[in-house]
Amino acid sequence: MSAIEKTIPFFGREIKLFINKFAPQAGGCVLIQCGDTAVLVTATKGEVREGIDFVPLVVDYEERLYAAGRIPGGFLKREGKPPEKAILTCRLIDRPLRPLFPSWVREEIQVVATTLSLDEKVPADVLAVTGASVACWLAKLPFKGPMAGVRVGLHQDEFIINPTFAEIESGDLDLVVAGTPEGVIMVEAGANQLPEQDMIEAIEFGYEAVEELVKAQQRIMAELGIEPPDLTPPPNAYTDFEQFMAEKATDRVQAVIASCEKDRLVRDAQLDAIKEDVKLAIEALPEDHPFRAISGDVFNATFKELTKKLMRRQVIEQNIRIDGRRLDEIRPITCEVGVLPRVHGSALFNRGLTQVLSVATLGTSEDAQDMSDELYVEEKKRYLHHYNMPPYSVGEVKPLRSPGRREVGHGALAERALVPVIPSEKDFPYVLRVVSEVLSSNGSTSMGSVCASTLALMDAGVPLLKPVSGVAMGLVQEGDEVRILTDIQGIEDFLGDMDFKVAGTDTGITALQMDMKITNISLQTLKEAIYQARAGRLFILDKMLQTLPKPRPELSPYAPRLTTMKINPDQIGLVIGPGGKNIKGIIEETGAKIDISDDGTVTIASTSREGARKAQLMIESMTRKITVGDVFLGKVTRIIPIGAFVEFLPGKEGMVHISQLSENRVARVEDVIDVGDNIVVKVREIDQKGRFNLTRLGIHPEEAAQAQANAL
Repeated sequence: MSAIEKTIPFFGREIKLFINKFAPQAGGCVLIQCGDTAVLVTATKGEVREGIDFVPLVVDYEERLYAAGRIPGGFLKREGKPPEKAILTCRLIDRPLRPLFPSWVREEIQVVATTLSLDEKVPADVLAVTGASVACWLAKLPFKGPMAGVRVGLHQDEFIINPTFAEIESGDLDLVVAGTPEGVIMVEAGANQLPEQDMIEAIEFGYEAVEELVKAQQRIMAELGIEPPDLTPPPNAYTDFEQFMAEKATDRVQAVIASCEKDRLVRDAQLDAIKEDVKLAIEALPEDHPFRAISGDVFNATFKELTKKLMRRQVIEQNIRIDGRRLDEIRPITCEVGVLPRVHGSALFNRGLTQVLSVATLGTSEDAQDMSDELYVEEKKRYLHHYNMPPYSVGEVKPLRSPGRREVGHGALAERALVPVIPSEKDFPYVLRVVSEVLSSNGSTSMGSVCASTLALMDAGVPLLKPVSGVAMGLVQEGDEVRILTDIQGIEDFLGDMDFKVAGTDTGITALQMDMKITNISLQTLKEAIYQARAGRLFILDKMLQTLPKPRPELSPYAPRLTTMKINPDQIGLVIGPGGKNIKGIIEETGAKIDISDDGTVTIASTSREGARKAQLMIESMTRKITVGDVFLGKVTRIIPIGAFVEFLPGKEGMVHISQLSENRVARVEDVIDVGDNIVVKVREIDQKGRFNLTRLGIHPEEAAQAQANAL
């Protein structure tokens, strides 16, 4: 099939699609390009994966540093483990794509997006989202598309579609909206405390752009003669078993749900007991009965579907949730700060059975994360948020592994929620790392991490611009009946239609993320969820501030004290010294950590105020402009027949001639001073080569006393 090029005019730019030109053995492939950014996206279908009850979709996103004209650092000089941004882009593509595959699909599906070229104006991630939709169409997968994604920025009170990197960095909003012809399917945003109404308008603005891309895809597919895929589900081989399960378990499951048991562990035990009784009923059937051959996966999926149906019915018909709460009611909340003795800041946040421990650590500029080996433009990151969820948090036994995509994604969401309230480097020159340990999970651990981390930072004495709280919203939608749930727990996430996380201050939203289980949500429902989330956020925030109303006025005694000062950039080499001799000497003598930027900014870190002050004075002395007549207390470093050399400032040495040692005649230098003696000297002369000639003569007693007082 010949190569095809299609162009989509889009908000003053052109999006180009190159079809049938690359990867001919992939199921479907498109190179999607805007400006000089180009992403190759493929979609391929494999064989049926037996024994599973989910859609086996895998999305991978690959970055190549050659895309930006760079060579990887390190020994191997090739790309290795995907950086965090690549993992987040995988999730960004996966989340709007996954709900569009029918639940009955069991063929292995893999979507791979690879950034081949990147310019400074067009981010690749939203191109990859739209490209994934095109690739799935071309592969003729059972896909309920088309789907498209766009980014919305806010710059000088104007919304911008697909802003440049610079516009994202300088603006107050970074919003990604993905949708289908039916409505919004995914939203993700970071914002600078944006009011709810502004966020709603931004989503509406973004969805209008999504509709343009969706219509363009439909037009192109029609031109190529590609028909919409057949989405007729295969015959249900388990209809009789579903009826059997309903007969045996409906009344008892409904009773468990209607009991509104608040304790999840008790409720799970009751449901497990029902499952065991159904299994016993199956075992009582004749040996040749087909139900005896039902696999465990099919059994569990059928029981889950029955539970989902009954839980959703109770929410729709009675406005009562499985644990008896009202639709907008939040589980009991408790907070505690300062729970760990040695760390810089810590907090424990409990909401129902969800429990998160967050620990804050203050570091220096050298602790910032180096981003130079990532494809994107950010070089250093000074706020880091990491999220861990060990298996014991849900009562399971599993091997501990390095963080997966979920852990990376949740940590990034919590980080995004808090970045807008982190004080500027000028006002608070620390690098901050927060680690959220999920000790118990029953829904919305990412928003629990936001709450715990806010308190941990305040406990550490970080002067946050405002405290941040977060809440997860859910949805049950049956036809025209819609119910929005505040603070969803685990079962409501698994069996509901939406997981919508919203974080922010009392001023506005700082982060949100919406994942759908169904193919769309109306803008009106989304609007109602955002406003209902605000009420929930403020309720949680009030509980947090009852525990710690404001940041502590003092840093932890174990946190480093940072002092910043400026020196002339020409003096950086002087402070460092040959082979680092001078700066190593300061560090050894004071115990402080010292970092010097290229612009002459010196950052001194020490847990001791005295050590930091001493290091500052040493650097000030070292970089001080010396004039004739200045008086210092120095140390004799070596003696020669005609005089002695004296280090009067760190790294600065001058010679006292034998004739300048005393008012009286001196026969031998050693008759007056020895190596290691501390003596008061005055700068007598600075010669043309910058050498210092010193003297002990003509020094007023007050000058000598001041020099001794200033000595370090």
